[in-house]
Amino acid sequence: MTRKPTVAIVGAGSLATFLATALHDADFTITEIIARDTPRSRSHARALAAKVDAQTVTTHSAALEATLLWFCVPDREIHGAASALAGYLEGRVSAHKKNRVPGKVPSKVPNRVPSKVRFAFHSSGALLSRELEPLRKASIAVASVHPLMTFVAGTHPSLTDVPFAMEGDRAATQVARQIVRKLGAESFSLPAARKAAYHAWATLTSPLLLAFLVTVEEAARAAGFTRKDARRKSLPIIRQTLANYSRLGPAQSLSGPLVRGDAETVAKHLAALKKHPGVCEVYVALARAALRGLPVKNRDGLRRLLHDFNRGFERSSQFPRRLL
Repeated sequence: MTRKPTVAIVGAGSLATFLATALHDADFTITEIIARDTPRSRSHARALAAKVDAQTVTTHSAALEATLLWFCVPDREIHGAASALAGYLEGRVSAHKKNRVPGKVPSKVPNRVPSKVRFAFHSSGALLSRELEPLRKASIAVASVHPLMTFVAGTHPSLTDVPFAMEGDRAATQVARQIVRKLGAESFSLPAARKAAYHAWATLTSPLLLAFLVTVEEAARAAGFTRKDARRKSLPIIRQTLANYSRLGPAQSLSGPLVRGDAETVAKHLAALKKHPGVCEVYVALARAALRGLPVKNRDGLRRLLHDFNRGFERSSQFPRRLL
């Protein structure tokens, strides 16, 4: 496209709020915030619309004069929302044709003219663009456009260099690339068959990383610290580890007993964590991951230690199931 597309945002949650604000700040025109017809959804939509100079509407009151519909709703709601809007568009087109009189210039009928919508995106990391099939059948080009970033209330992450995974119709992905470039981010194509694996990777990068950090807090509690104190004391080494990973890569960032092949110290760790089976499970799983992918010394000795400990844990009444 030679001009920036106008955008209607479907949804008013954390992702919708962030994307609408980012698009507005990049001089895209946000025409409407399309919300569910509930008091809470309308309230959130009004707050967002005020930030981006847009109108607050529902599925059945939308003007749909934007070039692009961007769905920012939970995965389970994408197909239903697309079906509802496709049905609304079809009804408007039918009404427009019905009001035409042969041999006369059609009169202007408010909210009864064909829409300008040419593209539709959703931002699910797990679902394919075919969730928007009802709109594709209405000759609208569709794509899934997922930012590899976490969006939670009260945060304002930068989009600079954030990668967006794209899959769908060529016309839609071309427009998506232009938009992403304007936002200062980058984009890459994702084959449909790789979408589930991609989202598993994305889940490991943030939600399951948080699950690991919660386990770190549990380990600190075993050492006598509160969760709050554990976070404060752990953050410096976590930040430095991430900085090392970014600059040096994983292999050169590894330190501690595993890189030294110190099986005796690892055995002491496992003995100390026996009374905390959840922490122990994660420790063993990550130690095995280190044996697979990092330059660990005494690999055979550590592997035997983990194997023997696992067998002992299996027989334990404390935790009578196999670890990962």
